[in-house]
Amino acid sequence: MHVRKVFIPFLIIFIAMAGCSNSPAAEVQIYNHLEKAVELEEEFRNQQQPIVELEKQEQELYNKIIDLSMEEFDQIKKLSQQAMELVEKRQEKLKLEKESIEAAQEEFEKIKPLIDELGEEQAKAKEIAQKLYDTMIKRYEAYDELFKSYQEAIKLDKELYKMLQQKDLTQEELQKHIEKVNQSYSKVIEANKKFNEHTNTYNQLKKEFYKAAGLNVEYEEQNNGEAEQSDSDSTNEKEGNTSENKN
Repeated sequence: MHVRKVFIPFLIIFIAMAGCSNSPAAEVQIYNHLEKAVELEEEFRNQQQPIVELEKQEQELYNKIIDLSMEEFDQIKKLSQQAMELVEKRQEKLKLEKESIEAAQEEFEKIKPLIDELGEEQAKAKEIAQKLYDTMIKRYEAYDELFKSYQEAIKLDKELYKMLQQKDLTQEELQKHIEKVNQSYSKVIEANKKFNEHTNTYNQLKKEFYKAAGLNVEYEEQNNGEAEQSDSDSTNEKEGNTSENKN
């Protein structure tokens, strides 16, 4: 498991906007919507570390479970129930994450009519703004795919921990389900990579747009926007050679 999702990596700390009237120029309004969208993703960002911690705790429990024998079935059952609770907590965090992304998307899409309002003297800014818009829509689509993949992986995790509470579970049944779990997290990894790519492209285009639009913006870089993996590229690969399920 241990898949960390990404967030827009830079924080705008200063902006000087000259020539603002009672009705802000289109580029200023676009700026306001873009930065509001960043604010609305704050809850999304806040869920990242807690999700990673829950994944780690669950993996630790799983490792304990597979080291137990059938003579310790009561302990297997207890640990499986604890792992199930962690999965459910992850699902709750994922829901908060999606709500945050959806709110940000609603705000972001307000820039679409404003792009058309950019004048001929801002042709370059307009062209970049359209690319920026298209890229962000792809990013949201990539997140939807990531969310669906992660939901499916969580569903399979729940099924796994229910199976582990069955005394008559065979090694073959366990192994077959573990393969499904691992395959599901491989899909999560792929979806996450696409989300990262679109995020990185969007971040660069946003900087280019602000420059082309003549907005004086300073940035404080937080990180490169890449999704982090824990110690390797593996996604919670679960081993099936467990002593507790041998007949």
